[in-house]
Amino acid sequence: MDWTLEVVVVPVSDVDRAKAFYADRLGFTLDHDRTFDEHTRIVQLTPPGSGCSVVFGKGAVPEMPPGSLRGLQLVVKDLPKAHAQLRERGVDVGEIQVYGMGDWDGRADLDNVGFVNFADPDGNTWAVQQISARH
Repeated sequence: MDWTLEVVVVPVSDVDRAKAFYADRLGFTLDHDRTFDEHTRIVQLTPPGSGCSVVFGKGAVPEMPPGSLRGLQLVVKDLPKAHAQLRERGVDVGEIQVYGMGDWDGRADLDNVGFVNFADPDGNTWAVQQISARH
């Protein structure tokens, strides 16, 4: 039996601001934005190529303090390219780091040990890791 992780709830304070960040800055695909009544709205977006989406909203999603989610992780084949894309889209992303070694020197192999980090407007934190064998 397969057990797939399909959705992660991200706690945000402003649904429209979060939607703009995840869709416009990160390039996630907007799956749906549904308003059911004045108290209930659900927004779901999916990173390109991912089988797992993020969901946020009001009313129908579990309540957590905005910005309290830590350590969400995305995986890419080419970390320098992903890093450049995030910067081009206006994301405040850190420098490329090599786990256990610090800043990337531009030569070290990044597979499995290369990361960049960023936060959404509420402070939920994300890491992007390079793993080329999966792609």
